Amino acid sequence: MSKQQSYKAHVGAVLGLGLPLVGSHLAQFAVQVLDTVMLGWYDVQALAAVVLAGGMFFLFFIFGSGFGWAVMPIVASAAQNGDDATVRRATRMALWLSMLFALAALPVMLLGESILVALGQTPAIAALAGDYLRIAAFGLFPALGVMVLKSYLAALERTQIVLWATVAAAVLNGFLNYILIFGAFGAPELGITGAALASFVVQMLNFVVLVVYAARVEPQHALMQRIWRLDGEAFRRVFVLGWPIGVTSLAEVGLFNAAAILVGWIGTVELAAHGIGLQISGAAFLMHVGLSNVATIRAGQAVGRNDTDGLRRGAIAVSGVSIAVVLMAIAAFLTIPDVLIGLFLDPGDPAREAVIAVGVGLLAVAALFQLADAGQVIALGLLRGVQDTRVPMFYAALSYWAFGMPASYLLGFPLGLGVYGVWLGLTLGLALAWAMMGWRFWSRLGRG
Repeated sequence: MSKQQSYKAHVGAVLGLGLPLVGSHLAQFAVQVLDTVMLGWYDVQALAAVVLAGGMFFLFFIFGSGFGWAVMPIVASAAQNGDDATVRRATRMALWLSMLFALAALPVMLLGESILVALGQTPAIAALAGDYLRIAAFGLFPALGVMVLKSYLAALERTQIVLWATVAAAVLNGFLNYILIFGAFGAPELGITGAALASFVVQMLNFVVLVVYAARVEPQHALMQRIWRLDGEAFRRVFVLGWPIGVTSLAEVGLFNAAAILVGWIGTVELAAHGIGLQISGAAFLMHVGLSNVATIRAGQAVGRNDTDGLRRGAIAVSGVSIAVVLMAIAAFLTIPDVLIGLFLDPGDPAREAVIAVGVGLLAVAALFQLADAGQVIALGLLRGVQDTRVPMFYAALSYWAFGMPASYLLGFPLGLGVYGVWLGLTLGLALAWAMMGWRFWSRLGRG
């Protein structure tokens, strides 16, 4: 692309790449929500167990996904120069690293029941969670493989297949859940085990579909030929870029898990409102995750072209689109918060009005929350695009844990702001991450 590409063209490219990626993240989110809802319909104990088991699975998944995320900037940059060898080598070794990580995580997940009992969970719930994890543990292999292939295809701007594969997986997962959880159409009623089995089948099918698609549309990369051969140089490159991404993601996920514990100390109504508020703000945040992927791809392409002006213009364009999304979310949070929160509550629930009252206040805080969270994830995407991941990892740990979590505790408890104080603390931590990561990207760009 020309260095003189207009901002309008940059915005068009951001939307063209971003809309399918945003859609794929929302479809994946729908899978998680549907699993929770369907098991909630089936049995309250199964619901409690899947919250625990799903949380453990997600911690491993989000860390292991760092190697998949690392593929994006490497492939985007190499593809700009027609460097098929680098594309192939990086993607293969990301698959290697993902499978090795899943193998390392396997024994821990298989011991999930014992671990949960040791952490003080009731034996009955821990046993159900263990049943789920004994199947889900093997699903980590294809799930991480799918992350690598999605990143590879997205970096090549084949985002439509990423979207439609995720949507198809969401629909199939819901159908299999219905059959295997409830025993529909003559199938055995497997409850929580059925949910795990449905997810495993869908993950395997999704992986196979993406492998076949990649082989057909990008045959020059021959990803699966001699896949068994170790490429030490590419292995090290993906590892060095990928593990800090995994740690950064884990730090943010851990921050929100810790916040839930703090809110749980306050009260049940507050915890319910907190959970619903995070679901709503999380759905909006996923739009920025998709745009962050675009930031990584577009920045990686600009690096591959040695196009500093294109990098600057692209960064401004993706940031502008993200701000527009933030403004729409803020408008919804401030004008119809009761409607949004009410979607998650039974009209006959006696605690409904109390939860809505707390939730309305939380969505007002989420207006600030959205801006800070969107800003930091876009900055992260841009830094990943220029293959800068280690220093941002330290910024994230400092912002989230050395500043955000203590601020949440201080505002929530000693200063008496309760759940609102916890959320304000999270907002301050995310805002600091945004400031530090944004400063690093723009200062590096200025030096370039």
